[in-house]
Amino acid sequence: MKKLKLRPKRIADTFLTYALLLLVSVVFLFPCLWLVLSCFSASGSIYSFNGFFPTEYSLNSFKSLFTDSFYNYWSWFKNTLLIAVVSSFLGTLLVVVTAFTISTFQFKGRKALMKGALALGMFPSFMGMTAVYLLMTQFNFINSRIGLALIYACGAPMGYLVQKGFFDTIPKTIYDAAKIDGASNLRIFCSVTLPLSKPILVYTLLTQFAWPWSDYILPKLLLKDRELWTVAMGLMSLPDKEFARFAAGSVFIGVPIVVLYFCLTKYMVNGLSAGAVKE
Repeated sequence: MKKLKLRPKRIADTFLTYALLLLVSVVFLFPCLWLVLSCFSASGSIYSFNGFFPTEYSLNSFKSLFTDSFYNYWSWFKNTLLIAVVSSFLGTLLVVVTAFTISTFQFKGRKALMKGALALGMFPSFMGMTAVYLLMTQFNFINSRIGLALIYACGAPMGYLVQKGFFDTIPKTIYDAAKIDGASNLRIFCSVTLPLSKPILVYTLLTQFAWPWSDYILPKLLLKDRELWTVAMGLMSLPDKEFARFAAGSVFIGVPIVVLYFCLTKYMVNGLSAGAVKE
């Protein structure tokens, strides 16, 4: 067997590639390391740090985070979890139904609807805050966690293009075979499309869950009572001298997202439609 000769150009290229990847990793990991170490600051204030990191460490920030009755973190956490769960399931259903309808059926005004949704998606969402507030006032949804969840869910179908692109890849012959067997459109959607769409369902569920989990603007607009606040609102209300508690709350609120991602990521690797039909 011939020995492989490593050319100097290839060695240099490999070295530069790994060096660049290492540099990018450090750039992205440093803020995370700084935030985690800030949780254990004994003074609690960012102004007592020695450069980037605290001078003394303790667990007082975590203790005060979960025991303070005025800054009730557990109440904020439960509110955020309720809003995120309701909006993720309802929003995922609306997005998937919208994408399936536009991908599968041909109807009058279909292209105009797609272009209109694409044009509206170019505008930032905060431009409609006044209209959202007036609508929520008319429906008596101010200070309502369910009302806030409905706002997140009803805005989700505007981002249907990713899901539509996935449904476009499912062979149409599967639908034709189901129609020959007498299946209705609803039966095709429930029994054929959804089982083949686990990757995009998981992706949609994760994105819909993460959006209200860290949002601040909409809860600030609609939730007035302190006991109804979300985690983002509660942490922003902490004084400057409680930065360590702010960092601890920020790290803790990221745990459910990480756990949810690792539990569902196996469904995002490959679609189940590969090889379903032999053309």
